[in-house]
Formats: sequence, structure tokens, C-alpha cells
Amino acid sequence: MEEDLEEISGIGPATAKKLEEAGYKDPKSIATASVGDISAAADISEAKAKKIIEKAKEAADLGFESADLLMEKRKEVGRLTTGSQNFDKLLNGGLETQSITECFGAFGSGKSQIAMQLAVNVQLPVEQGGLDGNALIIDSEHTFRPERVVQMAKRYEGLDPQKVLKNITIARAYSSDDQMLMAEKAQELIGEKNIKLVIVDSLTSLFRAEYAGRGTLASRQQKLNRHLSTLHRLADLNNIVVYVTNQVMSKPDMFFGDPTQPIGGHILGHSATFRIYLRKSKAEKRIARLIDSPNLPEGEAVFKITSEGVVD
Repeated sequence: MEEDLEEISGIGPATAKKLEEAGYKDPKSIATASVGDISAAADISEAKAKKIIEKAKEAADLGFESADLLMEKRKEVGRLTTGSQNFDKLLNGGLETQSITECFGAFGSGKSQIAMQLAVNVQLPVEQGGLDGNALIIDSEHTFRPERVVQMAKRYEGLDPQKVLKNITIARAYSSDDQMLMAEKAQELIGEKNIKLVIVDSLTSLFRAEYAGRGTLASRQQKLNRHLSTLHRLADLNNIVVYVTNQVMSKPDMFFGDPTQPIGGHILGHSATFRIYLRKSKAEKRIARLIDSPNLPEGEAVFKITSEGVVD
């Protein structure tokens, strides 16, 4: 890897080693990074970092491209099953790689249950709706339960529950900075551990707790925007699924329609590729409504969360 980086003009052995340690292991990862990030990672001036990024873009062949080439790249997109055929149909076959899928809803709506189900399903073979890979979970709400994962894994023949647990890497976040750092460090683990799914549960809870009041709103949104950019880069560069959960707030001044609104404002609204609103119905039933997608129509799917997990 260091030899590949040294082929980029301006990168010597010492700089290449620092960049590799910071998770920048190929020209494409450098080309898509910010000047400040490269400057800090390699301990160089911003002017030099800017030149290195420009050279990396040339080496990685990034820049303008025709739509037909982009169409060819879209053929590499994989899909991860939710466990429910109804839910998968709503998403045109499951959660897409190279995208961020956000689920928001009130407590008990099934956001974390879906997260644990996806961590199991990603380990399934491709022909069964999986991605034949492992999962990384950044847990900020401390909702992950290995016992629940074992229950869900028993549903599938050929999956060893203990092996399933070993293939899930957990990182508990205790602050928004901690959460952002874990997302940045995820790049190092993706290749080592064959990570095909990154989960952030929940994306906004720590930001919401630390930045209270209108006076801190701008700072919060800037940090959240940077965090989402990191997640987008992970999804795009590595062709993986990124699934995030989001909390909601109630707007009592709304007289018509549903007063439940997702946290994160327009920053998150514009960043999430797919936005799904989860609602709890009677007993085990849940309703998933696709409210935003670049290529799919709005619609709803009904599914259940049982002892086996997410099912029709």
C-alpha cells in the first residue's frame, strides 16, 4: 500500500506511512478526503495537502464522467434483505450498497431490531439476500443485545449463532466526537474484517444531548454534516450498506397531519439516500413508509417483529 501511495507526487515514505496509519490506504481515499483531514493525518501544510489531493484525483481517475459510465458502476450495487419480502419490495429488493438508509420513528417502532436483523442477514450468501460479509455497529444508545442476535440467527439454516456474534464488531460511543472518530476509523476495519454493513444506532442521540438550545444549532449541524460525509465516503468507496437510526420529536403546534418529525433537520434530510418512517401498529405489526428516495416512489410495507426477528 505504501508503494502505491508513494507513486503519488509529493508523498514520500514517511508521509505514506502516516497516511496509511490514519486509514488512507489508496489514492481514491485520499482524493475524496478534505484538505484539513490530510493535513492533520500526515502532519503537513494545507498547501502540500491540497497538491497531494489533486495528484491523488489524477491517479484515481476521479472527476467528470459520462452518465453511461455511472450506469455501469451502478451494476455493482448489492442489496441486503431486511428479512421481510414486503419490506424488501418497498426498497426494490433490499437496502442498497453505496447508500445511506435512515430509519426514524418513536421508541418501540423497531429501529434497533432492524439494525440487529441486518447484522445477521449481511452474513448470508448473496443468493439468500445477504452480502457474504460482516457488520460493524457504532452503538450510541447501548441497545445492542447479543442474546437477541442469537435468536435471530437461529432462524436461518447454515448460520452458527456463535460465529454470527464473532462476525459483528461493536463500538460503544459516549460522545459525539467519539462517534465521529469511530466512523473515521471504520475504514481501517472494513478491509481487515470484510465489513459489508456499517450501522450507527442512533445517529443523532449524542448530538441531541450535547447541543441543546438554538444557540448551539449551527455547531451541531456542521458536525453532523461532517459525520454524514464520512459515512457517505465509507458507503461509496467500499460498496457497502450504511444503515442509521434516528430519533424523533413531536411538534404540538401541528393541527393537521402527523406531528412526529425526525431530528437532524435539512442536513440529514438531504444526506440520507433513503428515508424510512417506522410506526408501531397492533401487537407485533410495524408499518414502514418510504418517504424519500432518489429513484423509488413513496409507499408503505407492513411487517412483523417476532422472536425470530423481522418477518412478513
